[in-house]
Amino acid sequence: MWPADSDSLAAAQRELAKAVQPRWLPGEAPVRVGGCWVCFPRGLTGRGAAGDPAWAAAVVLEGRKVVDRRVIEGQTGAPYVPGLLALRMGPLMEEAVRGLDLRPDVLLLDATGRDHPRRAGLALHIGAVLEVPTIGITHRPLLAEGVWPEDRRGASSPLLLDDEVVGCWLRTRPGVRPLVVHPGWGVDLESAVEVVKSTSGQRRTPEPLRVSRRLARRARTSANR
Repeated sequence: MWPADSDSLAAAQRELAKAVQPRWLPGEAPVRVGGCWVCFPRGLTGRGAAGDPAWAAAVVLEGRKVVDRRVIEGQTGAPYVPGLLALRMGPLMEEAVRGLDLRPDVLLLDATGRDHPRRAGLALHIGAVLEVPTIGITHRPLLAEGVWPEDRRGASSPLLLDDEVVGCWLRTRPGVRPLVVHPGWGVDLESAVEVVKSTSGQRRTPEPLRVSRRLARRARTSANR
């Protein structure tokens, strides 16, 4: 069960931050990389509200091939509040990923990990719930700070929160803004960067997230016709 209010979520996050995690490392065999994305109605502004329509898509890729997908329609559980993203869309993401027939070896999603007031953002939380290694990818840090890396593909630079490295900037393409990589459940920073680089190709956003974002947006368009 996901916490239903901010106080219970904050308590759960503090416990998650202290939890002993299994350690996942990419092996020599091809890795099944999942992606999960949630989108909301076009034109929605501000923080939104509980009950907003939402479309969640989850996919599994082997290399560049999509081998499984799942798209659901639902409602958000709360408005967006920094640090409390799990209240808004944690259950939606869980439902979409659990609906897959193939379990990903590692899951990418648009959320933070240790870059969080209680060191347990949604990328870490959903990994613990699903018992799946996770990596968060965002466009900017939540609280952490660090300078951008040099302008070449694969360059990275650390992001620190209270003198602790909680993630990094990563250039997936030269000449464009770097992404933030957040190690989530069971994944260290080095492995997270390796997965993101291997799934980005010539594009800025890793392919599992690009595909799941596209599917969620298509579902939204179909629902509004």
